[in-house]
Amino acid sequence: MAHEPTRLRIIAASTIIFALASGTTIAHAVEGGASFIEEFDDLASERWYVSDGWSNGDHQNCTWSKDQVAVEDGVLRLGFAAERYKDRENVCGEVQTNERFGYGTYEVRMKAVEGSGLNTGFFTYIGPIHDQPHDEIDFEVLGKDPSKVQVNQYVDGENVGDEKLVEVTGGAADDFNDYAFVWEEGRIAWYVNGELVHEAIDPDKLPSHASKIYLSLWGSDTLTSWMGAFEAPVEPIAAQFDRVAFTAPGDECQFPESVACAD
Repeated sequence: MAHEPTRLRIIAASTIIFALASGTTIAHAVEGGASFIEEFDDLASERWYVSDGWSNGDHQNCTWSKDQVAVEDGVLRLGFAAERYKDRENVCGEVQTNERFGYGTYEVRMKAVEGSGLNTGFFTYIGPIHDQPHDEIDFEVLGKDPSKVQVNQYVDGENVGDEKLVEVTGGAADDFNDYAFVWEEGRIAWYVNGELVHEAIDPDKLPSHASKIYLSLWGSDTLTSWMGAFEAPVEPIAAQFDRVAFTAPGDECQFPESVACAD
């Protein structure tokens, strides 16, 4: 599942020496990619990498397939369908940025799918496949109950126990909704449709490594206590993504609905 490496951040040697001498942890996430807004007129390979030909482990019952990734009328569609590919009986869709991003405002406008055992995700991730610790910040809609979205984060491969289920007015699978998180030194704040719904401020529970942005739809036969018993869709389905944006600290907000406009 490895692919081409992305640009690594350069940290001044004097900073590293000071950190090693003092025992201070380097705030890796301070630096990252530049601000952008993606409205899916196309799916530019310069920005997006399409996952294809593998799955993320035994828990996942679908193989990532480029054929489940499509842009139509300004909307990215990530599909799920009953079709054997490699060692799985289903196929599903995922895209990820080539670039890594640090502190800033992350936003998506998406319509999730309904269905027990399915997961629609908008998240940041970096991990061993990138020769980095596993850090992650998530929005995940569990299809067994799309009236809610789950927010949480991982630090060095550990779920820090901060997850929270948040109500989505009108339902996450019935219409498009806006999801955002602001990641800054000492804090992560999650928003749903512009409303602050959760915060993390414990320094031991905050990621610290610049990460890629992921959009995905996948299923599981085994994670039943979390995602529910898998119910195969009767026909192909797709999660829809109308807009993705990252706004770096100090940059102007990029669209009127952005939570960055409130700063």
